[in-house]
Amino acid sequence: MELWYTEEHTPDVRFSIRVERQLCSVQSPFQRIDIFESKEFGRFLTLDGLMMLTEKDEFIYHEMIVHVPMAANPDIRRVLVVGGGDGGTVRELTRYPGIERIDMAEIDGEVVRACREFLPQTASRLDDPRVNLLIEDGLKYVRSRENEYDLILVDSTDPFGPGEGLFTREFYGSCYNALREEGILVNQHESPYYPDYTRSMKRAHRRINECFPVCRVYQAHIPTYPSGHWLFGFASKGIDPLEAQLYRWERLGIETRYYNPELHRGAFALPNYVISELKDDA
Repeated sequence: MELWYTEEHTPDVRFSIRVERQLCSVQSPFQRIDIFESKEFGRFLTLDGLMMLTEKDEFIYHEMIVHVPMAANPDIRRVLVVGGGDGGTVRELTRYPGIERIDMAEIDGEVVRACREFLPQTASRLDDPRVNLLIEDGLKYVRSRENEYDLILVDSTDPFGPGEGLFTREFYGSCYNALREEGILVNQHESPYYPDYTRSMKRAHRRINECFPVCRVYQAHIPTYPSGHWLFGFASKGIDPLEAQLYRWERLGIETRYYNPELHRGAFALPNYVISELKDDA
């Protein structure tokens, strides 16, 4: 008997991976956590039946959410990660010796425990001495912070369930207050392709744009995410990622598999249909 993981991207589109075995299945107070092993994508994590990462392509997401803002401002010292319980975002951040502190506010401790045990590829750096792991609601945590962080990375699930509050104007306003003078906010921005994801993308972009003077969108190709075309939001109090002195990042000598300075510039060059959707507030 064959076992397949199948995710419904729309009522008419489904994505499937053949599963060799299930490694973990936990029902936390917030969501269902499953980790599977497959031949094609290695181990992969799903939350409430939705794909979060696979060992084969997680490097694309985690490199793009981290290295784009770090190249825009290599002087970043204090970082807040909201969500990110798999540890991949923290892993990439710990590659920067100049970062002094990484606070990670993850609402679901069961996700962290499962990933520590079954996904060491992403969770391997959660014990770095600069990492302060907070098992609490990132929305509530950021409300109480002011002028504290150089960078906030919102590594959240989709805008429903535990991640719903992380797509609100209140949350983005709290992030603005928590950032220092040249602070940067980057969030996973959903897909522009399927209608439900497009609506979420437009809503998040509009709300961020209401809070930040600099607001841009960039893209990456992540094969196991719906449509494979995924967006990130870049917002700041003044730093424009397209004016970054990228030679400073190159001098750090960080080896990457996806990100590079040429891609940094090109990722902000969006297709016309995406530009049109971002301009349309309907």
